Order: sequence, then structure tokens, then C-alpha cells
Amino acid sequence: MATYQAIQEQLQNHQSTWLITGVAGFIGSNLLETLLKLNQKVIGLDNFVTGHQHNLDQVKELVGPSAWSNFRFIQGDIRHLADCQLACTGVDYVLHHAALGSVPRSIEDPLLANENNVTGFLTMLTASRDAKVKRFVYAASSSTYGDHPDLPKIEDVIGKPLSPYAVTKYVNELYADVYARCYGVESIGLRYFNVFGPRQDPNGAYAAVIPQWIAALIKNSTLSINGDGETTRDFCYVDNVVQANLLAALSQNPEAVNQIYNVALNDTTSLNQLYKMMQQLLMSSFAHIQTHQPKYEPFRVGDIRHSQADINKAKNLLGYAPTHSVDAGLREAMDWYKANLQA
Repeated sequence: MATYQAIQEQLQNHQSTWLITGVAGFIGSNLLETLLKLNQKVIGLDNFVTGHQHNLDQVKELVGPSAWSNFRFIQGDIRHLADCQLACTGVDYVLHHAALGSVPRSIEDPLLANENNVTGFLTMLTASRDAKVKRFVYAASSSTYGDHPDLPKIEDVIGKPLSPYAVTKYVNELYADVYARCYGVESIGLRYFNVFGPRQDPNGAYAAVIPQWIAALIKNSTLSINGDGETTRDFCYVDNVVQANLLAALSQNPEAVNQIYNVALNDTTSLNQLYKMMQQLLMSSFAHIQTHQPKYEPFRVGDIRHSQADINKAKNLLGYAPTHSVDAGLREAMDWYKANLQA
């Protein structure tokens, strides 16, 4: 935590220019909120395919007009070089979070996943190289571990991918490494493990499990659990992810650069445990939740059974120190969930 506090103080006293791709999305909007509160200038790029204007509107309300004046939005697409070049102009640090997420979506449409997550990534990386940005930090994925059985997951030991999405995210890591070797581009990849928090979309076929389930509990509608509920994940609150991004962008440790890091808690929570946590936190506000029961469905194709991250590398090289457990994150986000998921 001491390293992150020092980084925050540094940012308060020194203004840089940041580019956030996917700025209208869940993680992107949380990065935007934090950077604007720290007196930074931010350029945001989004095409609104998975991002939402209401996420930007909420950030504007939270940070106030003075901080918001440091933000410039570009509606554009990472697959278009001209959009990426425009967005990178005058930028010090890139936080690349524009992508098409979801394992099921990639299985349904692998060409679209590749176009956005590989071609889009490479286009953005090339524009960052040409603009001579100081560092390129990007959202990698725990899906890269594929079928490797060992727990917890260690960065340099991976298996075979289990979905087109996993392939695209691994290719990102390979391209970042090659651009470091061939062009001297400094990059850091952050393998996220099941991030959750405010402004995560609860709607649609590919919605993340936590907002989807909370919305179902609030509305007393069907809540489906894939498998027997004993599948485990290393759920990570979004504030921990924001911390990792800022540490990665600003680390002065030469050994920390051009690396891949797990971003999680090194903890496991089963889907059944997660359901009970939510039930307990919402029970006092919604009486019907006491009798609510989940519906168990078949296991989902492409899913891994257990996931847990070793975070020692991020701790040792970046100074990463998670501030929120799963329960603490759910408690902190619950007011947002109740206010935004009832409609």
C-alpha cells in the first residue's frame, strides 16, 4: 500500500496525459474516475459497442466540473489506425482496455474476437510506438492459463487455450514482447482474474456473473449457476485493478517493465459461496431474497473448473497490495448495485 500511496501523491503533484481505450466500459470508466480525481489529463477512446455513455455521465457527476474539464473524449475504433493515431497524440501513458470480452462470445464469433482483440490491439500498439508513449499498459487475461491444472497460477507457466478469446489475449502478450524487442516499446500486461465493481454491465448474454446475479436477486428473477456451484474463481474488486494499472504505468523498477502480472487476490471463492455472500448483503433490503433459490445449469463450454492467481510477482516488482477482499468489494459496491440494477 505504501507504494501506491506514493504513486497517488506523485500524480497529485505532477500532471501527465493518459489515454484510456475502452474508457466508457467498466474498468475504463473506473480508471478515468481515479485519474481525474488525481488531477491528471485523460483522453478517452471508445466506439460504444460494449461501453456506455451513462458510465461517462456517472464519472462526470462523481468528479465534478473542474476535474472533468481535464477529459477529452474521442469516439473511435481501435481497428482504425487513424483513430488510434489521433488518440495517442501528446500522450504519456496508454491504458489499453478496449476489447471484446467473453469466452462464449468468442466461441460464437471467433473472427470478430480476433478482429477486435488482435488486429485492434496491434493497431493500438503501433500507434503508441509511433507516438513514442512512455509506457503501454494493457488488459491481459487469466484465460491465457488455459488447461494448465496447477494452482495458484504463476505467470510463466501456461497451458493450451480453451477458447478463441484466450488465444487473442495470449497473442496480445506475444505482440507486446516483440514490440519491446524490435522497437523498444515499454509495456506491461495485467492478467485480470474476474474483476467486479460499479459500472459493470448486468445486461445481455455476455454479462459478468456478479452484476447479473445481483440484478436477478433484486428483481427476484431466475439466477442460473453453471455446473454444481463448486467452480471457483479469484474474484478481484476493481479498485485493486486500478491500483495495478497505475503502479504498472509509473514503476521506476527496470525489472518490472515488459512483464506480465496476475492481478487478483490469491484467493478462491466458489460460485455457491459468492451466491450466499450476495444473499446475505441484500437480505435486509429485499425480503424475497430469504426464499430465493438458484437454478443449476449444465457446465459451460470453454470454462475452467478452478482459478486462483499467485500475485507474488506483482507484489515484489510493482509493489501491488490489494486493498479489497471479495466481501469488502461487494460491500463497497452494494449501494451502486442497489441504485443501478433495479430498473
